[in-house]
This record gives sequence, C-alpha cells and structure tokens, in this order.
Amino acid sequence: MGVKLYGIPLSTPTAVVMTCLAEKEVEYELVPVNLSTGEHKTPTHLAKNPFGKIPSLEDGSITLFESRAITAYISHKYQSGTDLFRHDNIDEAAMVGVWVEVESQQFSPPISSIIYEILVKPYTGQTTDQSAVDANVVKLSSVLDVYEARLSSSKYLACDSFTLADLHHLPYIHYLLKTPHADLITSRPHVNAWWEDISARPSFVKVAEQVDAIISKA
Repeated sequence: MGVKLYGIPLSTPTAVVMTCLAEKEVEYELVPVNLSTGEHKTPTHLAKNPFGKIPSLEDGSITLFESRAITAYISHKYQSGTDLFRHDNIDEAAMVGVWVEVESQQFSPPISSIIYEILVKPYTGQTTDQSAVDANVVKLSSVLDVYEARLSSSKYLACDSFTLADLHHLPYIHYLLKTPHADLITSRPHVNAWWEDISARPSFVKVAEQVDAIISKA
C-alpha cells in the first residue's frame, strides 16, 4: 500500500503535508475530501481522524492525523530528499523543535484568524469581524518582530538550513499576502527575504500553483 494523503490543497495543513512530502521526494496519492458535502464527518473519514478534520495520512499499516505529527513522521521515516529535522546535528534538531513549537503556539493562531476573517468568511457568506482582524494583526506583528530579529542572524528560523520550522509557515503566509495585510511580511526586510527564499522552493511552488488554480476557478 502506498502513501495516501486525505485532504485538499486549499487546506493549509494539507498544503503543509503536501510540501513536506515533496521535499522528502515521497510519492503519494492525494485523496480529495469533500468538505461541502460533509464527507469529513462520515464514519469512513472519522475512522482516520476522529475529530473530523483534514488532513490524515495512511502509510502502510499506520494512519496519522494532525499535520505537525504527520510532517514529523515523514521527516523521520524517509531518508530521501531534504533533511528537514537536522538528524545529524542535535543542537540544530533541538532548534527545529523550538521553532516548530513557536509556529504552532505563537504564529499560527493570529495568522489563521486573520485569514479566516478576511478570506474564508466572505467566501462562505459570512461577515468579517474587523475587530478580530485588528486584534490579531497586532498579535502577529509582535510575533513577526521576534522573527525579524531572529532572521537578522540566521538564514532560516532554526539554523542556516531549511527545516520543518520554515516549511510550516508557507501556506499561511501565501494566503496572508492575498489580504490587505501583506505588509506584515514585506515591511520587515529579513522576514521578507526569508519568505522570498522559502516560497521559491520547487516543493512549495507546485503546491501554491495548485492552490491558486483552485482559487481562480472559485
């Protein structure tokens, strides 16, 4: 049985896993999950992810959910492609863990809220809560100030090599740049240079093209 990824490219966690699989040069089958019909809440899907979310991944006898757990598994299991966890350097590997946690706890909450309010709500016929946007812009700005300082002395977040710590930011920033708050990235020289670097990686370029193609047809 080959690797199967259940999800859709428009989902940021799914796009993260797609990018990771590409970086590790792992062939896989993307199995679309139709959220509009509630497929993610069916017994079949709940057997893969009991919380009714995407993505989930099947690899042989193991089934995983939660995108960060999936990318960690892929990075540890497969030796091909990019070493996203810096396995041969314990200090760098430790810093990967630190910055993956920073992305999860500090970066993801405000940026995902901004994207949801500005891009997702109007698409689903809901009204953007501008006060929520404003509050999360302030939060994200503070986080990105820390990133600017870090990236002034390190090419990437964890070390001087591209790792999972950087990869997990890609889909979120791609969407953020489609909002009126792109300057949160572009106004910070080191953050912007880092973004231009990581977003040009072939693994993500292919994923971004799929995302944008779907958006253009919506």
